[in-house]
Amino acid sequence: MVYDVGMELIFLDTEATGNDVATDRLCQVCYKTSRGLRTEYFKPPLPMSVKSMSVTHITNKMLADKKPFDGSEMKKELQALLKDGVLVAHNAKFDIGILKAEGIEVPRYICTLRIARHLDENSVIPEYNLQFLRYYLDLEIDGQAHDAECDVKTLCAIFDRQFSKIKESFKEEKESEEKAIQKMLEISSKPTLFKKFNFGKYKDQKISDVLLSDRGYLEWMLGEKSKTPDPEEDWIFTLQSYLKPHP
Repeated sequence: MVYDVGMELIFLDTEATGNDVATDRLCQVCYKTSRGLRTEYFKPPLPMSVKSMSVTHITNKMLADKKPFDGSEMKKELQALLKDGVLVAHNAKFDIGILKAEGIEVPRYICTLRIARHLDENSVIPEYNLQFLRYYLDLEIDGQAHDAECDVKTLCAIFDRQFSKIKESFKEEKESEEKAIQKMLEISSKPTLFKKFNFGKYKDQKISDVLLSDRGYLEWMLGEKSKTPDPEEDWIFTLQSYLKPHP
């Protein structure tokens, strides 16, 4: 799909040595723009974790002869693209953190994970990770999950659906595509307010109902979420919102 939105959209996915944005580093980058798709492997400054290798199938042997990302042409190109464009990523917080560790700032972004949660008003979808949505939405995508190139293809397909749905609300207005992008930017910039639990002993139950029957559980959960090295912003926002005293 071609987007006439007045700015470049950079559909991007990174694979990294692990899942901790504070310490892990990228090993593969793929992005798609109006000029096409580009993907490349890089040798990170620390080894791949066994867990990461088991998920991505990218091994230290595969990366041994690759050049580092720092100083690469891809880094220079990405910096230029992101300076004026918009990053599109699923769970954008992770990719932004990984890019930041490499010295790349992301001024504007659209997170298709947050858009998916926002559009699922009745909390019908059980999970929102990229590959679950790929099969839940019956998307025809070539490639293996957790490869950055396959993930970017899936990301583009999910974004197309979301963009079309949001654009519908502006269909009677001029510049509806630009307004849809602005709405997606707005949704992506704010924490998600969950309505149901999708895990644990209260799975599939409304959070508002659990608040009435077991407020202590929400208070305990807020404490646990706040202790994690990378606090889950959306869950902390949700729990604080429900636990906040009402006048």
